Amino acid sequence: MPPHTSIDQFYKESSAQLPEGISKDIGHFNVFETEKLFDKATGNRVMPYTRRAYYKISWIRGKSTAEYADKVIDIEENALLFATPKIPYHWVPANGNQTGMFCIFTPDFLAERKSGALLDDLPIFQPGQLPVFQLSDEEVKEIEYIFRKMHKELQADYKFKYDLLRNLVLELIHYGQKLQPMSAVSTSQDASQRISSLFVELLERQFPLESAHQRLSLRSPKDYADRLAIHVNHLNKVLKEAMGSTTTQIISNRVMQEAKILLKQTNWSVAEIAYTLGFDDVAHFSNYFKKQGGTAPLAFRS
Repeated sequence: MPPHTSIDQFYKESSAQLPEGISKDIGHFNVFETEKLFDKATGNRVMPYTRRAYYKISWIRGKSTAEYADKVIDIEENALLFATPKIPYHWVPANGNQTGMFCIFTPDFLAERKSGALLDDLPIFQPGQLPVFQLSDEEVKEIEYIFRKMHKELQADYKFKYDLLRNLVLELIHYGQKLQPMSAVSTSQDASQRISSLFVELLERQFPLESAHQRLSLRSPKDYADRLAIHVNHLNKVLKEAMGSTTTQIISNRVMQEAKILLKQTNWSVAEIAYTLGFDDVAHFSNYFKKQGGTAPLAFRS
């Protein structure tokens, strides 16, 4: 299975500093100043991880756009953006004058036992939302204060600093949930291309499957349409025009590809493979595999 960049690899290959004293059992958290990870000469921003397996809260300062499937949000100066691994988006800076700050954290950093609620249960991280919020001058001062405090506390030697940082992250989340989302333009001439690319990003983000306890969360066309905040019929139309196949066919082909990889490159049982790929029973998976590939799973493995 193809490798993906881990957190440790990211810090080895970038100029970013790994927080001292953080252990894996409390999850991962870090905060950055945007301009230090932004190449003003080329307009490129160094993204923290090649695989987005983290949550992110960004104070964006500078003219840019946030692109979600068939919607585009124009940011003139200051905005607060919340990102989840489940909802793909592209941030496009208009120029090199980008400042602000952002924090990243893994789901276990704000696990239920620590925050009292699961992240995906919070309104701001729900599929179908466009959580980008314009900030007034007064709101910018308040948001900047929280980010600066995060940055300061992260460098401190305080024994319970990660408890304090969790509280600051939750303060940002609740601050955002009280704001009104920015308006979005629903269509543009390249919306179909963006929908296609974000669909593929969502699909591929689920792979590789690295544990028999892992399971695909998106299996049906409606699952993907809901994440992209578009109607399933529109998704089907766009993918048929752009890729020549229906949503169901594309998903099925990718699931079949992963099934073959798991059968050949792991020692997982057929039942375990069926589970990870979202099938409720082995018989259903075996019939599916034989119909798609012309042979039974065990025969293919041998």
